[in-house]
Amino acid sequence: MKNLTIAIDGHASTGKSSIAKALATKYGYLYINSGSMYRAVTLFAIENNLLTMTKSNISLFIKKLREISINFKFNDHNLISEIYLNSRNIENEIGSMKVSELVSEVAAIPEIRKEMVKLQRTIDRDKGVVMDGRDIGSVVFPDADLKLFLTASASVRAKRRFEEMIKKGLKVSYDDIVYNINNRDMLDSTRSDSPLIIEKDAIVIDNSNMSIDDQINKISQLIEDKFSN
Repeated sequence: MKNLTIAIDGHASTGKSSIAKALATKYGYLYINSGSMYRAVTLFAIENNLLTMTKSNISLFIKKLREISINFKFNDHNLISEIYLNSRNIENEIGSMKVSELVSEVAAIPEIRKEMVKLQRTIDRDKGVVMDGRDIGSVVFPDADLKLFLTASASVRAKRRFEEMIKKGLKVSYDDIVYNINNRDMLDSTRSDSPLIIEKDAIVIDNSNMSIDDQINKISQLIEDKFSN
């Protein structure tokens, strides 16, 4: 039986990562969060005072970017693949509000997207992979066996994001998160390079009123249908 490549795209804070992780665990597939890769680049730029370079000298920034390592390691304890920057686990750091405020701008830079797509396409898909992001089905894996597009109302997404960050002990403003969600939607959908779009062969799931279990059951049926066919 062929192991599938599953591409999950969608708006910010629609729970793409949670769904992708659950599916990868259920089917024994590799899970890759492409968005965390752009967050890693953003964190790298912040920590090394290189944000201005992304606008003033992108060629030099890309040169520096090629000198670092961004990869994933499977955590046997929580059964997920966590992201590392130069051998340092940054899984929790990339969720900060500072990174969230800047990641869409960084991810919109064509040269950076090109580098990340190159890296994403080197992933071994033979054992099955679930990748989530903004352009997985349209750019990274246009040949994906199953393409999903997750969406939800902005208010629902802001509430989810707020509760998630509070649980992590982060001090955040709900109004700031609403602004951040709307701003990211605008930037993701209007960027010139690989904008957020719904592919013709993607299945749209509005999860505003769906639990994670409901979504897993629905998507699992879609996967089983693929196996049957």
